[in-house]
Amino acid sequence: MFSRRRFLVLFPAFTASAHAFATWPVRKKKVVPPPSIHVFFGTDTNKGVSKGIYRSTFDPALGQLTPPTLIAATVRPSYLAATPPGVGRRSLYAVNAINDPGATVTTFVMDTKDGNLQQTGRVPSGGAGPAYVSVDSTGRAAFVANYFGASIASYRVQPDGTLSQPVECLDFKDHQKFGALGPISARQDNSHPHCVTISPDDRFLLVCDLGTDHIAVFYIHPETGQLSDPHLFTNERPGSGPRHVVFHPNGRWVYCINEIDSSIDRCLWTATRFSNAPQGLLVNSTFSIKTIAADFPAEKNTAAELTISPDGNFLYASNRGEDSLVVFSIARNGDLALLQRIPCGGKTPRHFTLDPTAQWLLCGNQDSANVTVFRRDAATGKLSGPTQTVALDSPLFTLFA
Repeated sequence: MFSRRRFLVLFPAFTASAHAFATWPVRKKKVVPPPSIHVFFGTDTNKGVSKGIYRSTFDPALGQLTPPTLIAATVRPSYLAATPPGVGRRSLYAVNAINDPGATVTTFVMDTKDGNLQQTGRVPSGGAGPAYVSVDSTGRAAFVANYFGASIASYRVQPDGTLSQPVECLDFKDHQKFGALGPISARQDNSHPHCVTISPDDRFLLVCDLGTDHIAVFYIHPETGQLSDPHLFTNERPGSGPRHVVFHPNGRWVYCINEIDSSIDRCLWTATRFSNAPQGLLVNSTFSIKTIAADFPAEKNTAAELTISPDGNFLYASNRGEDSLVVFSIARNGDLALLQRIPCGGKTPRHFTLDPTAQWLLCGNQDSANVTVFRRDAATGKLSGPTQTVALDSPLFTLFA
């Protein structure tokens, strides 16, 4: 029988045992740091210093890049894209951005373990000055925009990862079909397709034409890779010069950065699903915001790149001339508000990207021969740094793969 007296005698012992148990060391699970990642840089080979595609290793735990080394000699690889993981051997595609009708797109097979590249194919880009290449999420179709050639081309990705010959080439100089030229004659002397962005569901292709101030939206025929007749969108601001677009993670908003007037527009996206002739539509939300400070001369700047954080809360943009990175918060209705303007750590930030952990931002500064690394605060969206500056001549594009 457990009497009150016995309880009072044993209670101190119970208390001591409980205290001892509470102070025992708890074996916590060891946090495994994220693995290092291969980073590929496309460079401008016209200046005679850089020779092609360079590779670094990035440590996301520390935010540190190793010195870039030449991994593939190729002419002016200004834009890169890779087939998605999980589709067998991965391929990397590089546009060879020369102002010549015989310009090409080069395919490399990628060793995912050591990051080596081996050239496996080269096909015509479909026009002069290819400026953008994209691959759909299935790894079966690819598209190229030819800035100086005023054209775009579509491709099938073949079983060995190389690109087919162009399935279709569309000439944007047909201004009855693709819109009249804009009013800035020095920049809008011709159609200048600057991106070929694939919708998240792989059904539509969005093409920014800097020369006509239009975005053309095409339906992609899944079996052939051919494109429908376009639906044209304009922000009703002649001379803005649309450059690149990005989809918000919610799939309802599309943001367009305009190179000439240094602005960002928010558009509404909708697409028909059950139709014999599917159509994707952009609708002007009437929201626009400048990327440069109010007192910076607009004629001395060209806006370049934009991206959105994975959580959809922040948008980042770069300015060439002001040489800045700009951070915007994204409101519940999709509008942007300026959060931060920070020097890019160099000159002419043509392209930047977030690392796969979204804790870091890498910025390639074309005219100061360096790549800068910034830390990103996930809660506030703000950047700090540069935390590292790495030498690389004429970086044009950065790809984590």
